[in-house]
Amino acid sequence: MSATVANTKESNLSKEHINLDDDVKMNRTKEKLKLAGMRLALLVTILVIWELVSGSIVDKFWISEPSDIFQTLYTWVLAGELFFHIGITTQEMVIGFIIGASAGAILGFILGRWEFGAKLLDPFIMALYSLPKVALAPLFILWFGIGIEMKIVFAAVIVFYLVFFNTYAGVKNVDSDLIDSIRLMGATERQILMKVTIPSALNWVFVGFKMSVPYALIGAVVGEITASNRGVGYLISYSAGQFDTAGTFAAVLILMVMGVTVNFIIGAAEKHFLRWKITNN
Repeated sequence: MSATVANTKESNLSKEHINLDDDVKMNRTKEKLKLAGMRLALLVTILVIWELVSGSIVDKFWISEPSDIFQTLYTWVLAGELFFHIGITTQEMVIGFIIGASAGAILGFILGRWEFGAKLLDPFIMALYSLPKVALAPLFILWFGIGIEMKIVFAAVIVFYLVFFNTYAGVKNVDSDLIDSIRLMGATERQILMKVTIPSALNWVFVGFKMSVPYALIGAVVGEITASNRGVGYLISYSAGQFDTAGTFAAVLILMVMGVTVNFIIGAAEKHFLRWKITNN
């Protein structure tokens, strides 16, 4: 009899826990929808004010107006230009990001665990890091020409340092007490690496990824503005050369959408690989 009562109580507690989880999830969903609605309202307000101000208070030549910008985007879509240029810039950004992030993560991890190598290479790495990356663009043009290779390398170099320093810091900041504890329990170096070092450093690595995504896009666009006849950077350069403010704003808007989209993908990947962490999301 007592066992039946205990099982019933456990069942009721389990149901209450499930209902509580459902309520929490529902509240979070409502908060997210409310926040999304407020953001949309703010965006619409900004666009309406912009439209009203342009031409009446500020000359359209300087700030254009949203209706002209969207008309330009529509014209590019009909002409088949928009997605072609977006595809070129996306290709440069993604390949450059993959190469730079991979190299930065690997070298950062190696030097984070190899103290002598870090001390040996530190002045060389810092010397290259302190060099303004834009100054390398003419050199890359000489080496790789004005094709897509130059933009990929330029984006990769910019991404490399951001991911490298974050990965290096992540490996160096792994809890030494935790490592000592599991080593006393008989863990091998491989187990320490796979179970402690890499999971602990992943958070830092993804911070580096998030920081470097906009810079990968910047690298590709700067390369296109410097020397190219295709890509979103070329659209900016061409529109500015024609004193087409609406076209320039339209190209900048495209870059903003691309950056937000890639950041969303990186965030989704972070949630997947770091799902063991307790978060408030």
